[in-house]
Amino acid sequence: MSLKHAVLAALLEGEASGYDLAKVFHVSVANFWAATPQQLYRELDRLSEAGLIAARVVRQERRPNKRVFTLTEAGHRDLVAYTAGPPKPTAVRDELMVQVQACDEGDASAVRTHVREWMEAARGKLARYEEMRERMLDGLDEAAYLRETERVGPYLTLLRGMTSEEENVRWGERALAVLAERAERPRACADRQPVDADRVG
Repeated sequence: MSLKHAVLAALLEGEASGYDLAKVFHVSVANFWAATPQQLYRELDRLSEAGLIAARVVRQERRPNKRVFTLTEAGHRDLVAYTAGPPKPTAVRDELMVQVQACDEGDASAVRTHVREWMEAARGKLARYEEMRERMLDGLDEAAYLRETERVGPYLTLLRGMTSEEENVRWGERALAVLAERAERPRACADRQPVDADRVG
């Protein structure tokens, strides 16, 4: 997946400036696609040149003018074609998992600290996602919201982010319990007595 389609999908929500999109990516899209504001601005220029989005200038008093972007018909067609094709396999690169993989030979205490910090970050994300969910539901229960909402995609991706962070917390709790238990017991070889060569045989 390229940033191109993440931007086009985000613009399904309506007209937005580069600044607006950066906020959307930071808050809601971040659970499945990360991008810096600089990457977003460069991509917006490319999409505009390709005719997939249209830009217009909004004049503002006491503030610099801003460009806002909307999907063109070509952009909509591109998204239709994109959703029809199979998704590419996800490539996962998780440095914490590499550290956990090596914890038996490394600094297990430091790894436990890393896991705890990672869990706190996951809880923070989960709290933000819960707030977003409440704003989206706006007093409706989920069934009523899903019947009445015009677009269901943003809600489904939000649910995916929530379940991912919930699982991250569960895994972290399990990993910390296992590592703590191992830290409390001596290594098997620590209590072994040196072998007396004269007594061998």
